[in-house]
Amino acid sequence: MAHPVILEAHAWAWLARWRRRVGRPITLGEVPDAALDELAMPGVDLAWLMGVWARSPYARRHALGRMADWRRVLPDVRPEDVTGSAYAVHAYVVDEHLGGDAALAALRERLARRGVGLLLDFVPNHFARDHAWVRAHPERLVRGTAADLAARPTDFFEAGGAVFAHGKDPNFPGWIDTVQVDWRRPEARAAMLAELRSVADRCDGVRCDMAMLLLPEVFERTWGPAWEGPPFWPEATAAVRRRRPGFLFVAEVYWDLEARLVAEGFDHAYDKVVYDRLRARDAAGLRAWLERAGALLPHLLHFVENHDEDRAAAAFGPNAAAAAAVALTLPGARLLHDGQREGARVKLPVQLGRRPREPVDRALAAAHDALVRVLRHPALREGEWSLVEPGPAWDGNPTHAALAAHAWTHPAGRFLVVANLAPHRAQAFLPLPWDDLAGPDGHRRWWLHDRLGAGALYREGAELARRGLYVDLHAGQAHAFELVPERRA
Repeated sequence: MAHPVILEAHAWAWLARWRRRVGRPITLGEVPDAALDELAMPGVDLAWLMGVWARSPYARRHALGRMADWRRVLPDVRPEDVTGSAYAVHAYVVDEHLGGDAALAALRERLARRGVGLLLDFVPNHFARDHAWVRAHPERLVRGTAADLAARPTDFFEAGGAVFAHGKDPNFPGWIDTVQVDWRRPEARAAMLAELRSVADRCDGVRCDMAMLLLPEVFERTWGPAWEGPPFWPEATAAVRRRRPGFLFVAEVYWDLEARLVAEGFDHAYDKVVYDRLRARDAAGLRAWLERAGALLPHLLHFVENHDEDRAAAAFGPNAAAAAAVALTLPGARLLHDGQREGARVKLPVQLGRRPREPVDRALAAAHDALVRVLRHPALREGEWSLVEPGPAWDGNPTHAALAAHAWTHPAGRFLVVANLAPHRAQAFLPLPWDDLAGPDGHRRWWLHDRLGAGALYREGAELARRGLYVDLHAGQAHAFELVPERRA
């Protein structure tokens, strides 16, 4: 599907909220229709339930030792709120706290009846350190020596008289509650492909955690050489799609490796560059990246928050709505996060299963509702996208450089999106990408309806064609103008 909209929800915290609302324990399969309305709101194509897999007893014990950390996030935290990391997978079965595999299947069926697919996590680099393979299949895991453990105690651990490696990003110490899969070994890759197929049978797409860590050159840089055979992702994505045509693969990826993962079979890869440019209020850097991305752009996934990043309301402040308007109207997948609409400011660690209650920012909620309505328009689903380069409103006024702007063209409509990323007011002329603005007689007029607000502009087509659209935006303001020609009697 082109430009899918994905809504991420923390499975445990989302279910905890609905348990509180209905006043009794329920499973994923028993949530009320109102909960499904929340996940499958109009415009959403896939619901990403983050963290459904069985949690590790070891990871939970480890997390319980950090109660002081959790109180800073959730002041009334209780031991039952501490779940252990969602990314220390104990087994690819749905955790019994959520109702097990049958409850997830029931939820998936109900989502499908609403036209919404289910996206789940696949965590390929590592398992929980108490995973069954530690005892049953140590040959599938990265092993170490007593010397490794003594020299690098944050990267190795001892279990059953043997030394194993923790899952690891090469730039950071190991994840203490995990064990590293040895991707150099063909038998490990075959076993992980079987796990991936099992996951794929229960959903419509996977978000693959830290997908670039499986690239042979990255793995060998982390753990040493001796990769045997071909890379994993091309074979794996093809194998799943032979059984499940149309299955969606999303890669969490950094380090300028987005194009590499797309080439190896992923539909979409994280676009951290757009996020970073927006957070830095760097409109010029954003435009440069969008020009450079070219044909890769529709294969990226755009966001202003997810479970790894700070909450957008806290990170972007008064720019939160404008940043979302820019990021989520770009070509590619568009990611929304549970709580983003309401202006939640507390980032929930993946070791906790309950969110704090926070006040709703009604203005931000209204802005997101309007944005999601825009995303449902055929122009932003099936249209042609073009970057717009703002020009100075008058000599000596440099504020146009703070604006981010782009346009969409489709037989069903035209849209112009513009946002001011600066902490000050900004003016510009926006050259428009349409050569028929003046009409055949040179007298066509246009209504520009702001679908993110309540206003509209009325402009002469000839003037728009000659100079572009003049805009004057306050700090953090955004417009999504739908251009509609004036109807003549």
